[in-house]
Amino acid sequence: MTARALLLSYYNLPPKLHCSPEATFPKRSFSSRSHTHTLFEFGSPFLPGRGFRRGLIRRTSWRAWADVKSKTYGISDSVPESLKFEDALNDDVLTEDDGETISGGFPKRWVIVLLCFSAFLLCNMDRVNMSIAILPMASEYHWSPTTVGLIQSSFFWGYLLTQIAGGIWADTVGGKLVLGFGVVWWSIATILTPIAAKLGLPFLFIVRAFMGIGEGVAMPAMNNLLSKWVPVSERSRSLAMVYSGMYLGSVTGLAFSPMLIHKFGWPSVFYSFGSLGTVWFTVWLSKAHSSPLDDPELLPEEKKLILRNSVSKEPVKSIPWKLILSKPPVWALIVSHFCHNWGTFILLTWMPTYYHQVLKFNLTESGMFAVLPWLTMAFSAYAGGWIADSLVRKGVSVTVVRKIMQTIGFLGPAFFLTQLSHVDSPAMAVLCMTCSQGSDAFSQSGLYSNHQDIAPRYSGVLMGLSNTAGVLAGVFGTAATGYILQHGSWDDVFKVSVGLYLVGTVVWNLFSTGEKILD
Repeated sequence: MTARALLLSYYNLPPKLHCSPEATFPKRSFSSRSHTHTLFEFGSPFLPGRGFRRGLIRRTSWRAWADVKSKTYGISDSVPESLKFEDALNDDVLTEDDGETISGGFPKRWVIVLLCFSAFLLCNMDRVNMSIAILPMASEYHWSPTTVGLIQSSFFWGYLLTQIAGGIWADTVGGKLVLGFGVVWWSIATILTPIAAKLGLPFLFIVRAFMGIGEGVAMPAMNNLLSKWVPVSERSRSLAMVYSGMYLGSVTGLAFSPMLIHKFGWPSVFYSFGSLGTVWFTVWLSKAHSSPLDDPELLPEEKKLILRNSVSKEPVKSIPWKLILSKPPVWALIVSHFCHNWGTFILLTWMPTYYHQVLKFNLTESGMFAVLPWLTMAFSAYAGGWIADSLVRKGVSVTVVRKIMQTIGFLGPAFFLTQLSHVDSPAMAVLCMTCSQGSDAFSQSGLYSNHQDIAPRYSGVLMGLSNTAGVLAGVFGTAATGYILQHGSWDDVFKVSVGLYLVGTVVWNLFSTGEKILD
């Protein structure tokens, strides 16, 4: 802009602005491409008159005006997130009203969901293989039940460390980087497990804890990604699909581990499962983005559909811990997550042992029958997601939907675990286990969906916070189960789980909400 044009634009202000001492100047700005840069910030309580302008001009040398004329204004290549968000919403494009389909092919947001699904598939394959391999390993190395419990719980030592850190990392640098790091890290730790076992228990503890460090960032990173990519009307389904990847990962791990052990020995389980992470990571790098705003291949129609259900937000730079921890619904999440995960992690790590010791199944049978509850969870989680989203679309409040789903996720497992002490056949015991885990999966449309409801901007941090409590349940519950079994019975193990399910039910229904409480 030349000095002449600058002065003309200044003198061409509306007359009212020259006369009223209380008026304020509008912002004068210029644009370059899609960037808007403010040249002057007006808004002081006084307005300079013509005398002020003449004095300003007289006191300013022509050299200074020449500098203005020839000055090149630097324009940053980076655009604030909020401006990119507003530009995307202002695009003149048409969208589907129902949010289900977008012209031009398979929606990209569901590509992200499927990639997260496959990451969680690998996550539980690499986690659950130890529950099968521990049987021949314990026999080979002469480990007691207490030692086995410590080995199983050592995974959670590392898992605990990265829950909150993973949430902060995901909310600040983006979910793509964090989830990619996690998969690579835990895959390497999985491959190193047989080597560590041969070196001794301390090395095995360390490697299993390292594996937990990698898997610990997965949930917070995934929550961050889906909070940006998935509209609220598809939230329960998308989360249910991702978590069904965990259940199918358990199915795959429990089904293939006995066969691999029988043919190639127990180390083959860790080598084969761990190597799959490299394949996933290659696809992830080329297809995934942390936000719709970062994806150059995303169709404008789908971008607007996603963003119109979101709020403009700058990247998180600081976490309001005091505010977060002052909210009762946050504590409802924390307590309920602890109560829920106590039972879930015990079944995840000890179910094959229960089948082997109590129901007298051999190694292959233990693996195959342990598949059924996880297979049921995969289907019931997705069914629960569809039911929850349908209720939300029909006008049922999100709070009511979350409470109904989580109540089923608590009371269903509690009921079926109480029946285990009354059954007298292996078939009925397997049925009770299957129904217990099947009803447990409704939690994906309950507490696991609630982080994005109450704090979408801090969903990664909130997931890390509540899942820390869930991991503590895994640490104490898995280790305590080994101790209880050495001094008591399986009935005692199940009684503790049932009691915590009932506590979680009460806390959840009294204090949870589906409304946003943190912006």
